Amino acid sequence: MHWKVGKVKITKIVELETIGSTKFILPLASNEEIRKLPWLIPHFATDEGRLKMSIHSLVVETPSRRIVVDTGLGNDKEGRKVPTWNNRQEPFLETMTAAGFAPDSIDTVLCTHLHVDHVGWNTRLEGGKWVPTFANARYVFGKTEYEHWRDHRDESDKVAVFNDSVQPLADAGKADLVASDAKIGDEITLIPTPGHSPGHMSLHIQSDGEDALLMGDVAHHPCQMAHLDWSSTADSDPVRSAVTRRELFSRLADRPTLVIGGHFNGGRIRRDGDAFKFIV
Repeated sequence: MHWKVGKVKITKIVELETIGSTKFILPLASNEEIRKLPWLIPHFATDEGRLKMSIHSLVVETPSRRIVVDTGLGNDKEGRKVPTWNNRQEPFLETMTAAGFAPDSIDTVLCTHLHVDHVGWNTRLEGGKWVPTFANARYVFGKTEYEHWRDHRDESDKVAVFNDSVQPLADAGKADLVASDAKIGDEITLIPTPGHSPGHMSLHIQSDGEDALLMGDVAHHPCQMAHLDWSSTADSDPVRSAVTRRELFSRLADRPTLVIGGHFNGGRIRRDGDAFKFIV
């Protein structure tokens, strides 16, 4: 799937798609509640009220750069809390290459945050060592986010993610730590969107009078636009997460800004009473 924003092209590369099986991440999004939001169907939910989601990367091509935003689960990883996320063997890099994005052609990898499903393809296993997947790229991490997970040693699964998918890039001298409001080239500005994680960032793209927001996990699913208080079980700070959603969606509502989620396709936000809805 592709989108154009002025001179910028955005391409979605899917690693994993799911229908249903999302109660572990959004426990309040029951089938019954989802069926009360008919604007979700068919793009974001089934007629039965089961959520449609994906784990994907977004390749952003500007006139001068080729950037991968978030890198999914990865192969050969261990210590993950979700059993099926361990020891995966998927042709994600082959899919990227077939779409015209060979790993060596990427000059920047930018992670909105450092959770398991956004950093996995940062590294690959080679000769028993984790090495950078995108050999010619700089890896851009938010400084706040990086320092939080570097020092967070209480949960073994989070430690495993940092050790195999983030730390090797710092060790290789390929990691750049930036402020959460940094400018990345001429077209991209980062926006601090904390709550889901302490240093979560979104990307604002502007080109030729058009703009887009790559939201990351401010919302895991558009149903959270209608129910701002439906925080994810993965949120570090559910209260802050809900505040961030209201602030961000209020800023974007009823504007032509293209919004793309970390786990759902692009659309535009519209006001709907005291909350919002998402229109493709």
